[in-house]
Amino acid sequence: MRKSVFFTFLAATAFLFTLNSCNDDDDSNPEFIADDETYENFMTWVVEAENQGPDPALGPAHGGNDETVTRTVYVKNGQDRVDGEFPVGTLIVKHSHNPDNTVNAFTAMVKRGNDFNTDGGDWEWMFLNADGTIATDSGNQMRGADLGQCLNCHSAAASSDYVFSK
Repeated sequence: MRKSVFFTFLAATAFLFTLNSCNDDDDSNPEFIADDETYENFMTWVVEAENQGPDPALGPAHGGNDETVTRTVYVKNGQDRVDGEFPVGTLIVKHSHNPDNTVNAFTAMVKRGNDFNTDGGDWEWMFLNADGTIATDSGNQMRGADLGQCLNCHSAAASSDYVFSK
């Protein structure tokens, strides 16, 4: 009898532990943090937009004042908005370039989530190297909630979840 009580107690404890462990997995506020592998092979992603020449709305950003610049926007898996917002983990890269490579810049944004950047729709912006790794300056990755003037400009697209091209 003692054995059956012990095994019943052990089974009940294991069940409660398993049930409690499931409850600890709170996916109501997920977060995605990009690393150096995140943007690997981004030039194989879906091209969502390709624009050439001056764009007064861009000013100097992304080579916007240069008539020779082409701006190609890549979105991983062609991700679309869901209920008006992009899901956490959405990845977007813009490659601004011209024929003589005086402009050859890679900028990216990731929907990070988890209230990372509540003023900017939880997006994080960053500069990339040509291979998709996150660029560094003095050993620090060039990324953030308001890298340069990213948030300032992208706020104009707040109604489309801070994304202009899709």
